[in-house]
Amino acid sequence: MAEADTQMEHGGSFRALVRRLLPFLLVVLLVGSLGALLYTASNASNDHQRALAEQQRSFEAITLARRFEAQVARSEVTLARYVISLDPDTGRLFQDQWRAAASQLKALAFATRKSAWQRGNVEALGYAFAQRGRTLNAIGLRTTYDQKMAALASFHQAGKSQDLKRITALLNIVIEAENARLRERSLAVTLAGDRTEWVGKTSRLLGLALLVCVLFTAWFAHAAYDDRRRARRQAEQETERADRLEAAVRARTAELSDAYEQLKRESAERAAAEDNLRQMQKMDAVGQLTGGIAHDFNNMLAVVVGGLELAKRNLRLKPLEAARHLDNALDGANRASALTRRLLAFARSEPLLPTAIDPDALLSGMADLIDRTIGDQIIVTLTGQASGWRIFVDQHQMENAILNLCVNARDAMEGRGHLALSTAQVQLKAGEVGDCAAGDYVELSVTDDGCGMSADVLARVFEPFFTTKPVGKGTGLGLSQIFGLVRQCEGEIRIESQVGEGSCVRIYLPRCLSEPECDTDAAMQGGGPVEQPPTRILVVEDDARVLNQTMAALRELGHLPLACDHPSKAARLLSNNADIGLIISDVLMPDMTGPEMVKALPPHFRHLPVLFVTGYAGDVSQGADFEGHMVLRKPYTLAALGQALSTALSGSPHPETAAAAE
Repeated sequence: MAEADTQMEHGGSFRALVRRLLPFLLVVLLVGSLGALLYTASNASNDHQRALAEQQRSFEAITLARRFEAQVARSEVTLARYVISLDPDTGRLFQDQWRAAASQLKALAFATRKSAWQRGNVEALGYAFAQRGRTLNAIGLRTTYDQKMAALASFHQAGKSQDLKRITALLNIVIEAENARLRERSLAVTLAGDRTEWVGKTSRLLGLALLVCVLFTAWFAHAAYDDRRRARRQAEQETERADRLEAAVRARTAELSDAYEQLKRESAERAAAEDNLRQMQKMDAVGQLTGGIAHDFNNMLAVVVGGLELAKRNLRLKPLEAARHLDNALDGANRASALTRRLLAFARSEPLLPTAIDPDALLSGMADLIDRTIGDQIIVTLTGQASGWRIFVDQHQMENAILNLCVNARDAMEGRGHLALSTAQVQLKAGEVGDCAAGDYVELSVTDDGCGMSADVLARVFEPFFTTKPVGKGTGLGLSQIFGLVRQCEGEIRIESQVGEGSCVRIYLPRCLSEPECDTDAAMQGGGPVEQPPTRILVVEDDARVLNQTMAALRELGHLPLACDHPSKAARLLSNNADIGLIISDVLMPDMTGPEMVKALPPHFRHLPVLFVTGYAGDVSQGADFEGHMVLRKPYTLAALGQALSTALSGSPHPETAAAAE
């Protein structure tokens, strides 16, 4: 019995020990699990923060690369504007933009300084950027020193240079590398978020287990109640921490969304810069004309120089032969002047004025220009059957519209085929073609045997910016501009085309029933000098040779010229010569222009008539500066000078000048 009691006592002691140790063991187990959970949650949070930071750096590097690429594109567009306009402010803007691009490249290098796998790419990009900078600066210097054609040629070559392709390739490498790194970091963020979510779920399960354990241990001891309450508070703290982590994740997600929107805006700006660059490629047609124009000018100059030299040799011995050579030289000079005006009209440097023109003469006059533009591999046929019917349009706009249609046909035929241009008389009923009213129309058609267009393309062909050409080969504005021009002239345009069978563009323009308008320049170039009483004339011209020639011409016309070789001397000469009755002034001169000189004259000289003389017809487009005064274009004949003097001295407004001033 004693042994049994002893065994029962030992068994009771063991059960009592188990009852006392079980709550402690449970508490130890729960506290250990809680510590491990907290450690795991801390690691998950740190990993998540690191992954987000790395992801932010990748976004920053990609954003900087995009901004650098857009800035380089904007600076090259600005340089193109500077090469064309020769505006010093545009040149300085190019320098500022290029320096801004260099600053962005430095920012990109700083952002990737801890990325050894990007350092080599950024250094190579810096070297290519420096090479590109030297090339563009050389173009800028040529433009600064008024070497426009050389600068245009250099800019055209620079667009095909390897350094630009290398910059683009290196930027793509940098961006692709960062995108690859970004995908890795995004995966890390996702994994860290999954770990955080797992910690949250585990904490909730642990809280539930803790509650069950505390309730279970309440059966063993009253002291376990305090442990259960403490464990509950810890579980609530973990829940609050999980909520804070979730809020942080939402905030970081919002920040990433903002960064994505910023990237979208940067991409839109880059697309706008690319559109501007493609807009500049419309000048390619001028480049294609350069060789042909140089050939024609050399031929004309050969006639002028050779004729003058032969006339000089035969002036005394063979005066009739000398006169014939002088006539040939004058004819060559007039042809060169006409070609210059045609080129300025193509470049849109002439004032835009609608006139009644003969469409047949318009096509025949454009024959050489079309041949130079579309190449020798395309056979061009011109058929004029308008038979004297005229149209009231702006000749320069109409020539550009026809030239655009020819260029489109050339591209559709891939530089080889047959192109037919024709005019015809048609009578339309109301609504027969679009919104055309009933009446007489001139039909102008351009037909090619190229690839043709599908019905879907025909349905959208007049939409602005719509084009089927590859990127960089077209802007999608040509046909939309032609559509606008035709509608302004109260006409209609139709396109007939099938895939593989070519296209035919038909333009219907109303017949002009008014009397044909006389060409102002032709009227001024033709006829004899107008007799005027001898007048004291102040001639303001900075070029000594032109000044001497003008003085001699005025003397030949019976006037009394007074030379002024700088615009700053004009006011003093006017004060010393009270009998001056007319001012002849060049437009572009050192220090101030002719219009600026006239505006700066004292008020008591403002009543004097002024005749401006310029060699660049685009000056007339700044009509507000001329204040309604007469404008004579160089080169001019003696008869044209006499006509201009007669108009200026009589005080009647010149049609071209009045239109330009409006």
